[in-house]
Amino acid sequence: MVKKIMLLCLFAALSIMVAGCQEKPQPDDRLQEYVDLWNKEKFDRMFSGYANSSTKDTYNKEDFVTRYKDIYKDLEVKDVKIAFNKPEKEIDWDKETNAKFPMTISFKTLAGEVSYKKDVTLTKENKDDEENWLVKWDPSFILPEMEKGDKVGVESISAKRGEILDRNQQPLAINGEAFELGIVPKEFNDNDLNKLAKLLDMSPESIQSKLDQTWVKPEFFVPIKKIALSERPLALEVIELGGLYSKRVAVREYPYGEATAHLTGYIGKLTAEKLEKLKDKGYTAQSLMGLSGAEEVYEDQLRGKDGQRIYLKKQDSEDTVTVAEQPVQDGKNITLTIDAEMQKKIYAQMKDEPGTAAALNPQTGEALALVSTPAYNPNDFVLGISSEKYKTLADDPKKPLRNRFPLAYSPGSTMKGITASVGLKSGKLDPAKIYDIKGKTWKKDESWGNYKVVRVFDNESRVDLESALKFSDNIYFARVGLEMGADTFITGLKDFGFGEEIPMSYPIYKSQVSNDGSISKEVQLADSAFGQGQVLMSIVHLASAYGGIINNGNMMEPRLLKDEEQMVWKKDLLSKEQADMLKTNLRKVVTEGIAGKASVEGKAIAGKTGTAEIKSEQGTTGTENGLFVSYDQNDPSMVLAMLLEDVQDKGGSTHTVQVAKKFYDTWK
Repeated sequence: MVKKIMLLCLFAALSIMVAGCQEKPQPDDRLQEYVDLWNKEKFDRMFSGYANSSTKDTYNKEDFVTRYKDIYKDLEVKDVKIAFNKPEKEIDWDKETNAKFPMTISFKTLAGEVSYKKDVTLTKENKDDEENWLVKWDPSFILPEMEKGDKVGVESISAKRGEILDRNQQPLAINGEAFELGIVPKEFNDNDLNKLAKLLDMSPESIQSKLDQTWVKPEFFVPIKKIALSERPLALEVIELGGLYSKRVAVREYPYGEATAHLTGYIGKLTAEKLEKLKDKGYTAQSLMGLSGAEEVYEDQLRGKDGQRIYLKKQDSEDTVTVAEQPVQDGKNITLTIDAEMQKKIYAQMKDEPGTAAALNPQTGEALALVSTPAYNPNDFVLGISSEKYKTLADDPKKPLRNRFPLAYSPGSTMKGITASVGLKSGKLDPAKIYDIKGKTWKKDESWGNYKVVRVFDNESRVDLESALKFSDNIYFARVGLEMGADTFITGLKDFGFGEEIPMSYPIYKSQVSNDGSISKEVQLADSAFGQGQVLMSIVHLASAYGGIINNGNMMEPRLLKDEEQMVWKKDLLSKEQADMLKTNLRKVVTEGIAGKASVEGKAIAGKTGTAEIKSEQGTTGTENGLFVSYDQNDPSMVLAMLLEDVQDKGGSTHTVQVAKKFYDTWK
């Protein structure tokens, strides 16, 4: 028994000694624990285990935790970093009741970074019969200068979208205005629904669906449709109905409408799928972005960045304190190389039929016009196109929604100017060599089976390069291609940019020699040499290629932005003497040859026609595309390549020649 009592006494003594040896909590250690919890956003534990008595007397736990979470969520707070400085000198904290440390608080928000310094005070208090250091807290720990009763506000300043201008500063896409027509339900007579629907070219059901939205109240203005300011008479007629009102709203405006539709494209709201992909770039469900054309291609320059301001609204005061501010960054205006009036005039001649055209400056590569017909009015899309009107466009067999100028087509006989260039540069084409060609058909030998090369005219039997170009002789160029050989031909086309990306900021389809880039059969080589086979080119590349001939063998990179650097894409495609010879021949195509209807008084039009047959096999009937590449030798600052589809019943490529002539007749 005595032994047991002695052991108990010894245990008690040891316990007292151990307790006496344990270090008491120090304020800097406690604050470090608090900071670690804060960095991890463990707000519940921050309050429960570390808030001092005066803090708990002033703020309850729910307010503390909820305020932190809500503000951090609403302000999109991330990358929270809290740090404090420990005192340089040793302090005997046992003799102190308060401890103060300088603290740095920083984090990122939707309005930019917030970083500030604050002194934090810890008080020594007894908690659960133990002495400990606890944090004295107030709302300025959440945001600088925040006090109890303050409200946090967020102000968004919308960035202006950059405008798209032509080379002469004419507006192609601008920030304009429109009338927004709407209904105040309590004032609207349901009997007027059908009349309103007819005026606005909408279905009664679509109008009613807007009135049935969950947010609508009898006294609210419910937007129904936007219309252009030019339709003011319609707006006045609509607001004569009871409960109908009109107001001006900001909209994107396209002054040249259909003429530049495929070039400019249009803006609109994002689909849910697209928004999911772009939400990290600052897009929201209300954002508008470029959905096609230049609006889409140059979205990053045009978009700008909305401004954001986080502020505190002081209790019982109109004063506000700015916490963080991200200045609005308006989008940049972009100037295109396009001449809008030229574009408009080309479109006016082409608009009634499907086709495309590209006008480029051969010396600079600048795109002066990029036309696709028929087209749509991009203003209809930004104002809100009806499902009925969209269906009409989508079902139109002429496909007005299709942008044709980036697409690759068979170049037909316009290929002959390129084939001639390749032959001359390689030395395998002697322009003076005469081929004896009889009749309209020719084949190399019996190994070709039933396949024959067919030419349009058979009035020439002794054919050289000049006459072959003037009368677009397929047989001559088929034989030139065969004598040149596939390797030389393909190498020459690659020198012209076939098979590689078109170096233009606006995406254009690559041109191809064939589907797999090779030519393994003689028949295919013969066809390819005069622009059939599997050869495909965009209208932009076709204009560029002829620009290389006009520019004495140097083909410039096609460019659409005025501030892009002027660059040679392919050089030394021809010697100056060879280029001059081809230019002379191209002029004779108009003065003496197949394109006589291109003659324009006061202009020296030169060029090359082409008819691309689209059919399943030789001997069958298919559709035809008519092409004409042309320029005025009196003013060689513009080469125009034009393609019109389905010309088989309109005179073939001659029809395209006549349409191009109408443009030249009206241009300067």
